[in-house]
Amino acid sequence: MKKLHLFLSALALIVFVACGDDSPTIIKGKTQPIDNGSSPNTNKNTSGPIEAQTRYEFPKVKGGNSVVVVHKAMINSSDEGINYSVEWDGDIHAQRWSCWQMYQSIMAQSVSRYSASNDGSLSTSCQYPNDPDLQEKYRLTADPYKYNNFDHGHICPSADRLSSTETNYQTFYITNMQPQYSNFNGSNSDSGINQRSPWFRLESQVRTWASNCDTLYVCKGGTIENGKVMQYLTDKFNGKNKIPVPKYFFVALFSQKGTKYKAIGFWMEHVSEYDSKKPLSTYAKSIDELEKLTGLDFFCNLPDNIEDAVEKSYSASDWKGNLQ
Repeated sequence: MKKLHLFLSALALIVFVACGDDSPTIIKGKTQPIDNGSSPNTNKNTSGPIEAQTRYEFPKVKGGNSVVVVHKAMINSSDEGINYSVEWDGDIHAQRWSCWQMYQSIMAQSVSRYSASNDGSLSTSCQYPNDPDLQEKYRLTADPYKYNNFDHGHICPSADRLSSTETNYQTFYITNMQPQYSNFNGSNSDSGINQRSPWFRLESQVRTWASNCDTLYVCKGGTIENGKVMQYLTDKFNGKNKIPVPKYFFVALFSQKGTKYKAIGFWMEHVSEYDSKKPLSTYAKSIDELEKLTGLDFFCNLPDNIEDAVEKSYSASDWKGNLQ
């Protein structure tokens, strides 16, 4: 029966690729087709891995010298799926975005956070693991953050991926990181939730929103283009590469619950000091507004009618008032 199952799975994959339709890649039912593919999708990705051309969390892939890597992992002992994906810009030597899905089984907290400092397989000059899919091509031989005064800002957060050791470990790849001020990235455990940084509060809130829908599609990153970079970190181990420190960070969210859809964006200036009393609504944007600020085209794989409807505006009440 197992051999027959594997044969049928392989046959189904061949049929899916050959047909090339607009429906999303199905990973054990986690992604549900929207509108059954009956509406046109004139804006979808046409390059990159097949997942980039079908899954809803993907923005438009830049192309050129950018590489898209799809990380797959064991979500639990019997379920393998897509963990998250990342676009790495080979010219800028930086991550442009990471995107992923949040749903019940992948949000289960079954393991503890991986500790990079306790990984005996890594050298002392490399505190965080390198992405094996990009390490050789881009010679990512050491941890460029080690001697710089910025945190390893996980774009796909470790706390979003505690369902298995593998899903959590993969969030520690350097290619899922961007430099962040410690105060921007962290929290003061001795203070109330409203005293924590807006970025920390937003990441926590995203997990709450995800628990109230079927699937939450997330795309997240920092600005790495000229004009929206604060400064550059010199890679102590490779003087030719300099790492941009984003001046802004962004989050794009698309929620699916049954046949109800909604989207919202967030845009935050990267600062070391912040007003902790500002509500999250201060940073909220429509997806259309966020696209103008970032130059990215989010959720391009959605049917055009759904994409147009959810991107033009957002309603604070649709997000259960948790924008404080």
